[in-house]
Amino acid sequence: MEKLKHECGVAMIRLLKPLEYYHQKYGSWMYGLNKLYLLMEKQHNRGQEGAGLACVKLEAQPGEEYMFRERAMGTGAITDIFAAVHEQYKGIEKEKLLDPFYAKNKLPFAGELYMGHLRYSTTGKSGISYVHPFLRRNNWRAKNLALCGNFNLTNVEKVFDQITATGQHPRIYSDTYIMLEQMGHRLDREVERLFTKSQEEGLTGMEITHAIENQMDLSNVLKDCTPIWDGGYVICGLTGSGETFSMRDPWGIRPAFYYVDDEIMVLASERPVIQTAMDVPAGAIKELNRGEALFVSKQGEVKTAQILQPKENQACSFERIYFSRGSDQDIYRERKKLGENLVPRILKAVDNDLQNTVFSFIPNTAEVAYFGMQEGLNEYLNQIKKDWIADRSHLLQEDELEQILSMKVRCEKVAIKDIKLRTFIAEGNSRNDLAAHVYDITYGSIRPGIDNLVVIDDSIVRGTTLKQSIIKILDRLQPKKIVIVSSSPQVRYPDYYGIDMSRMNEFIAFRAAVALLEEGGREDVLLVAYQKAKKQLAQPNGEEVNYVKEIYEPFTDEEISAKMVELLTPAGTRAKVEIVYQTLEGLHNSCPGHPGDWYFSGNYPTPGGTRLVNKAFIHYMEEEYFNKGIKIAF
Repeated sequence: MEKLKHECGVAMIRLLKPLEYYHQKYGSWMYGLNKLYLLMEKQHNRGQEGAGLACVKLEAQPGEEYMFRERAMGTGAITDIFAAVHEQYKGIEKEKLLDPFYAKNKLPFAGELYMGHLRYSTTGKSGISYVHPFLRRNNWRAKNLALCGNFNLTNVEKVFDQITATGQHPRIYSDTYIMLEQMGHRLDREVERLFTKSQEEGLTGMEITHAIENQMDLSNVLKDCTPIWDGGYVICGLTGSGETFSMRDPWGIRPAFYYVDDEIMVLASERPVIQTAMDVPAGAIKELNRGEALFVSKQGEVKTAQILQPKENQACSFERIYFSRGSDQDIYRERKKLGENLVPRILKAVDNDLQNTVFSFIPNTAEVAYFGMQEGLNEYLNQIKKDWIADRSHLLQEDELEQILSMKVRCEKVAIKDIKLRTFIAEGNSRNDLAAHVYDITYGSIRPGIDNLVVIDDSIVRGTTLKQSIIKILDRLQPKKIVIVSSSPQVRYPDYYGIDMSRMNEFIAFRAAVALLEEGGREDVLLVAYQKAKKQLAQPNGEEVNYVKEIYEPFTDEEISAKMVELLTPAGTRAKVEIVYQTLEGLHNSCPGHPGDWYFSGNYPTPGGTRLVNKAFIHYMEEEYFNKGIKIAF
């Protein structure tokens, strides 16, 4: 119910025909630019803090600009950057503006290569200087590089050490900028290798330039740079001479899809946005494989290459539960299955009393899981009807038959996100009171004191909105019992591959486990795990073990859920409250192709993820827990 920050989003377009072709067939040389806008807007869910685009023009003459970039901050950044592009066309005669030959010779952003990025910051850093694409400029076109990505590196310090060891001096310590310098350095070496080769072949002047640009192979750059990268990523880039590439991490953590025909290559973070932008079926779109890169040469040759050997599939399950748009045909089915799988646990929570239970959902992202839950409940109810009729068919009276046929799952729109209240205008208790009214309720939708109320959500991470708003507002309807259902399992661990979830104390599951340890006089469990994590950190070359798991091991999922209820239920709540979570088995059954579950299980796919979760736990113990003044007997 409280929003998580999404991963970033990427979009790429490579036109495979001259601009005049698109003008003749589609009525505008802006065909590629317009498609990029559509791809980015359809992925707006992946970028609320900033957006940027880059463009490369293939046929620019010396002395003319060939690489363009526009960036903006804020939720309206996509509109802003495209408005800024079109602002540069103001004052140009209509005849010239519509002329593809004039455009490709004279107008900015009239190119064949386009790359777009939508940003959700995952490091806490903000400002236009952190908005992708990043640019590295040079007087050699082939040495110019624009880079963007959907990623987080867990070992940026190693990459930093590697490039500084070669004599470089990066000006900014951020993973994207350091990757830009790392790849830029290798790009320089590749160009210089081809320069020497061309000279040895007797070429001179512009012959060397053309030879370099025609022979560039960015797979050499990626094969040299990527083995050190630890994290989840889709990295995209353009060179000034017209090469395009996109690469996916070898675990398949972050997603990328692409479509190619004889006119265009399109790549995006989500499949349905390509379907919509290009009006093609899902079967026409391919997924970039683990450790694979997609390349388009200056000449327009499209190919894929295996850059890193694929690791065990760890495609992110949270993409399916929450982050990606639910318009993908497979994600839609999976989210429905998540809701359906919860039915036995929900029925247990309400003592199988469907007659006196109302079902609803909060927020809108949980609606598809709600539909799946509905279908599962209806299937359960139909089985009851069939059993009843089969057992008593010879005794049924008309009123009994009517009673059976009238049995139904009671579904209502109980909660509505009314307005975005500006809680910053108040402080303290006043602020909390305003936060409690972010949602409104449908009065009269349940029978006070009689009905149970079941509300499904896609995930419960921090629990802040539950405590400050949801439970309070639902309790006003005076239900007998409130059951909060999460279509995902308990989120117990931070993510380090692209989402802003990094501090242990942010997780209500972790706070509940710590509270249970304290109540049971088991604080030594915390200290032992802390000491093990510290020892491992001091010996970084051994096997990485996630010692935070030991905090949860003494308890069942149900015990932790019950403690969460205690921590999250506001004082004065009249209804009994219960939280029901998806199981790990239910998650994997629903999303079989995306087994990456480190948020829930703590099984990080890379050593860097495990190292960082231990660091986060050490930080929690040293900065928060020990400061409580609790003395631990050990």
